[in-house]
Amino acid sequence: MNRKNLIDYKIFVPALLIIIGISIPFALYEAESLALLNSIFDYIVEVFSWGYLWYGIILVAAGLYLSFSKYGQVVLGDPNEKPDFTFFEYASILIAMGVGSTIMRTGMLQWTSVANDPPIGVEPGSAEALLWGNAYSMFLWGFQVFAIFVMAAPAMGYILHVKKRPLMRISEACRVVFGDRFTDGWGGKMLDILFLISILSGAAVTLGLGTPIITHNLSNLLGIEVNFTMTIIVTVVWVLLFSLSAYLGVDKGIKRLSTLNMYLAGIFALFILVAGPGVFILSYFTDTISFLLSNYLTISLNTESVHQGQTSHMQSNTVFWFAYSATWAMLHSVFAAKISKGRTIKEMILTYLLAPTLLSWMATGVLGGLGVHKYLTGDGSILQLVQEEARMAAIPEILSTLPFGAISIIIFMIVALIFLTTTLDSTTYTVAAYTSTRDMSKHEPPKLLRIVISVVITGVALVLMRIGGLAPLEVISGLMGLPIIFIQFILIYAAKRMMDEDQAWKYNIRKKE
Repeated sequence: MNRKNLIDYKIFVPALLIIIGISIPFALYEAESLALLNSIFDYIVEVFSWGYLWYGIILVAAGLYLSFSKYGQVVLGDPNEKPDFTFFEYASILIAMGVGSTIMRTGMLQWTSVANDPPIGVEPGSAEALLWGNAYSMFLWGFQVFAIFVMAAPAMGYILHVKKRPLMRISEACRVVFGDRFTDGWGGKMLDILFLISILSGAAVTLGLGTPIITHNLSNLLGIEVNFTMTIIVTVVWVLLFSLSAYLGVDKGIKRLSTLNMYLAGIFALFILVAGPGVFILSYFTDTISFLLSNYLTISLNTESVHQGQTSHMQSNTVFWFAYSATWAMLHSVFAAKISKGRTIKEMILTYLLAPTLLSWMATGVLGGLGVHKYLTGDGSILQLVQEEARMAAIPEILSTLPFGAISIIIFMIVALIFLTTTLDSTTYTVAAYTSTRDMSKHEPPKLLRIVISVVITGVALVLMRIGGLAPLEVISGLMGLPIIFIQFILIYAAKRMMDEDQAWKYNIRKKE
């Protein structure tokens, strides 16, 4: 195939130009643009906060319905073929994609935001505030978020592995709803461009915001200030890693890196428990789980409507978190669909709902417990430190309380770096598959295209980091979640309609022994 024909320029170029066209003027007038964008986002959150909360609940219900109804047994692919990956490999890939490096940051620090600004009526810094803090950290990585990530995957997986459609795109999955004229015309192109704008901007933000997790730990370790040169060096190393992993593909790159990181993360957690305050962490984890389960519905559907003019961190951040998660929903679903050949609808949905949740709760229990122990044993300054601009500097401060503090910081950086890598290699691979003109039901996306996508994402992120445009782009990414929500519900309906038309629940299932 001619290299010029490897990529669909009709959707890739417009998406890239729109991102650049939006980002540069916003970067040049960062303060004004941030004020404008935040006011728009705050208005949407204020008016539609109840809707975002119900959105998460409804997607969990839809996931359970598809899993345990007749549709759950439908196989994505030939029922006689085995899945491409073992269950551990499959779950590891989904975990690495689902939680990424963000769990390293929220697991260690999210409790502090709630401890400083607990639910109305709870005293900041109190024992109850600490329980709310870690329980809320776990809630953020719970069933609603992973339902948001996976619920467009059944439709995408069905068109790719059962229908054998050559293009792995949202527009193709919506064909059964909108018809050929819309799908093959401007409507389908608009859907695909919207997806790419959402993902490319989100990936650039992830690259830009993920770097400080590494640079602040390096700064503490080496005793030097964080500067742009250090940021560039860390970014380049990181880009080389995720570009190589994406180039090698799912089987040789992403799968191996994801499974390796599961082992490294497990070893690091055991080290913290054995060398650190293990008994306290396990006790605090137990209390947190109890507190979370007792208050799960309260957190899930709390709008604080009767507290006029007062909004706690938990209420406002939950809405933001769901809105921002919606931005990433299509990427997670497209990637999950691609790697789910041979899996049933039930296996795909439940694995994505349960495996990342379990890992996230354990990570939050260990990392959050370590931070809370530091706070309770006399170092109350941790709550003040996180309110300052150098929030990430609190992470090495907490890790340094462990024996062999420097080694702990190094291990933390390695695990975080690999998590960052597995997020962006999956992103790069997915965007390449999405924009490729190859038949994705039979082939992998071209390796050259994967490298091109890596370069584009890195270039956008570095330019915006330098000129100050990441913050506006982050808010834009959050705003992008609103149209994505409507597309998700269309795709859930499309999946059901396609399976009904084919009677897939009769004919595309595994034969009973």
